[in-house]
Formats: sequence, C-alpha cells, structure tokens
Amino acid sequence: MLTDWHPWQALILGIVEGITEFLPVSSTGHLILVAHWIGFDGRVSKPFEVVIQLGSILAVIWAYLDRVIFAVRGVVQRDPVALRFARNVLLGFLPSAVVGFVFIDQITRVLFDPRIVAGMLIIGGVVIIMIERFVRAPVISATDDIGWRQALAVGVAQCFAVIPGTSRSGATIVGGMLSGLSRRTATEFSFFLAIPTMLGATTLDLWKYHTGLTFGDVLTIAVGFMAAFVSALIVVRVLVRFVERHTLAVFGWYRILFGGLLMVLLFTGHG
Repeated sequence: MLTDWHPWQALILGIVEGITEFLPVSSTGHLILVAHWIGFDGRVSKPFEVVIQLGSILAVIWAYLDRVIFAVRGVVQRDPVALRFARNVLLGFLPSAVVGFVFIDQITRVLFDPRIVAGMLIIGGVVIIMIERFVRAPVISATDDIGWRQALAVGVAQCFAVIPGTSRSGATIVGGMLSGLSRRTATEFSFFLAIPTMLGATTLDLWKYHTGLTFGDVLTIAVGFMAAFVSALIVVRVLVRFVERHTLAVFGWYRILFGGLLMVLLFTGHG
C-alpha cells in the first residue's frame, strides 16, 4: 500500500518523466535519482514507472496522431510511402528489442547503479557536443526520405540506451545525425521509434506487475500518468521547434554539469 507515499511525489515523478523522456538527457537516470531523493520506492515503484512511461508515449501518439493514422491506413492499403515508413520504424526497433530481450536480467542487475548513471550522463554530454561540432551536413531532411540503412543505423545506436544514463532519445537523435539526417528529422524519427520501443517494454512490464495493486496504488499511479502525459505533450511540441533553430549542445553541457554534480554527491556520501 502507498500509506507512506504522497500525491506530490507521484506528480513530481510524472513531470520528470514527461520532461526528460524525449529530451536527450536520460529519463531513466533522472527518475532513478529523483525517486531516491524524494523517498519514492517500494513494491509498486516499478509499475508506477511503467505506467508514467506509457503516459509519455501516448503523448507522442496524440501529438502525431495524423501521421500514425496515415501510416496504419497506408500499410493496410499497401501505400509505398507508408510501407517504407513502417519498414524503417521496424528496422529501428528490432536491434534494441533483441538486445533488451536477451540481456534484460543482466542489465537490471548490473547497470542500474547511480555511478553508472552519472558516468553515462557525462559521456553522453561530451558525445553530443562533439557531434554538433564535427557532424557532416545533413542529406536527409524528411522522415519519408529515410532509407533502410539510416533506419538500421539509428536502431543500432538505440541499443546503447539500455545503459541507464545514456538516453534513448539522445542515442537515436545522435545516431540519426551521424547517418545524415537533419536535426529535426532525427528528432521526429526518434519520436516515432519510441512508439513500438516503449509500448513493447511497457506491455511486458504491465503484464508482470499488474497484480496486487490496491485502489490507493491506482490513484497514485493515475496522478503520475496524467502528469507525464501533459508534460511530455508540451516537450514534444517545443523540442521540434527548438531543434530547427538551435543545436543540441545545451543538452550536452547540461548532462555534463548534472552528471558531475551527481558524482560529487555520490563520492561525498550525499547521493
């Protein structure tokens, strides 16, 4: 039961999830750390995290509902553009799905460590800054123009996101930019790729953790779900406009500063 938990904790974590899920700053890392700092843990913490992630992915579906409907309808009608889009999403999804399925137990047991989170935040920040400085000029400026090689390369890049602190969106956006996608195209493809990736993960986890929840548990989870949905919807719309005019370097510097602060806290016994 959630007798020692408060709605404000669920609200905070829902907002953190919604804001960080699609920014290249690692939602998992932020959730692990914020949950630890506000004392949000216990037997339903995992199903709570699963459901708020579902809130975030439903925000993407809502924001791109027309495109999702077009893709589904086009696949049924054998439209070549829709079929190519569906193929690319599938190619981008499969590598991380295989890695996650095979190594999920080892990943959970070994890698979910605040020191690893801090290290990957810093490393990822350095990578983002370097990519922005040295990446070649983009050759693909629309998601419909993505080829199978670029989609597969983004999928391989997404495999690095199984390490907490890496950031799924950061890995896929960087992978897309390295493959010749424009910053906006890489960002939007990262959104689309999140749909099967996160839906698959949340479906498995919901099946695993759906039993034993009380009515109070459900209410607490609902608060986090709505907070994640609303905040993610705002971030998705703002981020696309942001990357059209700015580089991702600001997120790289944020990761370095945040990861460095975490390192200090950990080594001084305050993390």
